[in-house]
Amino acid sequence: MTGTGTPQRVALVGYGLAGSVFHAPLISATEDLVLDTVVTSNPERQAQARAEFPDVRFAVSPDELWERADKLDLVVIASPNKTHVPIATAALKAGLPVVVDKPIAGTAAEARALAALAEERGLLLSVFQNRRWDNDFLTLARLVAGGELGDVQRFESRFERWRPQTKGGWRESGVPEEIGGLLFDLGSHVVDQALVLFGPAALVYAESDVRRPGAAADDDTFIAITHTSGVRSHLYVSATTAQLGPRFRVLGSEAGYVKYGLDPQEADLRDGRRPNTPESAGNWGVEPESLWGRIGAGESPATGGGHPVESTPGDYPAFYAGVARALRDGTPPPVTAHEAAAALDVLEAARRSAREGVAVTIGASS
Repeated sequence: MTGTGTPQRVALVGYGLAGSVFHAPLISATEDLVLDTVVTSNPERQAQARAEFPDVRFAVSPDELWERADKLDLVVIASPNKTHVPIATAALKAGLPVVVDKPIAGTAAEARALAALAEERGLLLSVFQNRRWDNDFLTLARLVAGGELGDVQRFESRFERWRPQTKGGWRESGVPEEIGGLLFDLGSHVVDQALVLFGPAALVYAESDVRRPGAAADDDTFIAITHTSGVRSHLYVSATTAQLGPRFRVLGSEAGYVKYGLDPQEADLRDGRRPNTPESAGNWGVEPESLWGRIGAGESPATGGGHPVESTPGDYPAFYAGVARALRDGTPPPVTAHEAAAALDVLEAARRSAREGVAVTIGASS
């Protein structure tokens, strides 16, 4: 971490969906980082990692990392949600900077305790909120900052899927300790985006349902946030949406912006495409004009109203570039644990609201 040009050595805990599709490729694409160790006891996942990263070493448990903490510069935690807090705590106590996949914890109090531990030890602690670097979010942030919508009054955000059959596993478990369900999964993304765009939440209302046979955790959830700025956010996360709505519908005093479809980066990563390669140079995160959103007033975009707005290219590599910079230069991390805790305040309030059928004031949700 001395800025000598030597890549910083990263240990990745977990090689499931998050570890293999997002973290490992993005870490390896970052100039100042090198994937040193993958922690997984699964032989198939070890073989999968070795096929793409021949020089990587393996550990079967995080405890092996603490024994050689002086040979590592960063621990990335992409294991199941319930393990985030204990592994992050152990890493920080071993003197290692940490990146945790979202949600960082099951409660805002746990997130703030981790932040306090990191600050006490003088270590980086960041949270992987990659959807801040989606093309649609970057485009909307540009429009809002430029005043092209006027004063934003309502923000609608949908992360919807059509998955009528359950897959099983901890993500769909109803056991509270697993921190499963869409509220804390996709909800972590849409809430974080709303807070980044429009500031702190003052009031939260939510509806949360379990729709699919065999499901035990919420799979169809709506969250309404009244921000202290006066903007109202309506956020939808669902696995049971037979007709997908717009990803964003944003209404301002001068114009509205409507955007359909998902950022292409996740699909590209799943298909084996990688950023910072000769093949992706100049076109990573770029989507065709046919998928651009539209801005206008007084007419539906579905009938040709308004005009297309070029999408800013998505940029997931920016997250780990920011982490590498923070490690090297001491700059703030791209996402802080305190920001993640503020999102968890909203998610906890939403859970209470849905359970009790009340609107919850932030700061009075316990």
